[in-house]
Amino acid sequence: MTHAELCDAIAAEVERCSQAVQGAALDTKVPTCPPWDLAQLLKHIGIIQRWAGRMVSERAQERLDFKQLDTGLPADVAGYPAWFAAGGQQLVATLRASKPDTSMWAWGADKHARFWVRRMLHETGVHRADAELALGREPSFEAAVAIDGVDEFLENLPHAVSFAPNVKELRGNGETIHFHCTDADGEWLVELRPGGFSWQHGHGKGSAAVRGTASNLLLLTYGRRKRDEAGRFEVFGDPAVLDRWFASAHI
Repeated sequence: MTHAELCDAIAAEVERCSQAVQGAALDTKVPTCPPWDLAQLLKHIGIIQRWAGRMVSERAQERLDFKQLDTGLPADVAGYPAWFAAGGQQLVATLRASKPDTSMWAWGADKHARFWVRRMLHETGVHRADAELALGREPSFEAAVAIDGVDEFLENLPHAVSFAPNVKELRGNGETIHFHCTDADGEWLVELRPGGFSWQHGHGKGSAAVRGTASNLLLLTYGRRKRDEAGRFEVFGDPAVLDRWFASAHI
C-alpha cells in the first residue's frame, strides 16, 4: 500500500470507529480488551494517536514520554467519542503531511515515519474491531488492509520484546505454521527455530496450518478470533504447535 493509501485507510478506520460508538453506552465492556469498557478503549486509542502524531510531527529521535503529552482528554466520558474523532482527524493530517522516509524513532525495525503510518492504521483498525465486537457486530477489513496488517504484525513482533516478553518463547526445532487466505492472495509460512522465529510469504506444508478469510486471519493474529470458532477457519496439523504460537505471539 502506498503512503496515500495508508493515510486514506486510517481516515476510514477513524470514521468507522466513530460510527460504531455513536450512541452506544460507553460503559459497555470490551471482551477482547479486558477489563476495558468502550470509554477506556476510546481513551487508549485517542492517546496513542496523539502520541504518535506528535512524534511524527517533531521527527522525534527518541521515544516521547506520555507524561509530556497534553491530550486534552475531556473530564466527562460523554465527550470521548468527539475527542477521539478530532484526534484521529488531526493524526491523519499529520501523517499525510509527513515524508515516509524521514528518519525517526520507532520501536520496530523500520526507523522511519512510514513505520507510524502503518502502525496507526492497524492499531486503529484492530481497536475499531474491538468496539464492534463489544457491540455485537461483525467487523471486517478490506483484504489489502488485512494482509498488510498480518505482514506488519509479523515484521514487528520480534522487536516487541521490551513490552511483550512472551515473544521470547516463540522458538522451536523447525516446526512450521502455514497461514493461508481463502479470499485473497495472502500466505505466510512461520518457522519456529531454537533462536526464535522467522517467516516468509508463500506456500508450504506446515506442521500446522490455518485457512480463513483475510479479515479473520488478521483478527486471529491479534487474538480477536479463536481458531476453533465454528465456520471461520480450517485448521490442520499439530495443535500443540499452534498452542505454542498463540500463547506467545501477542503484543
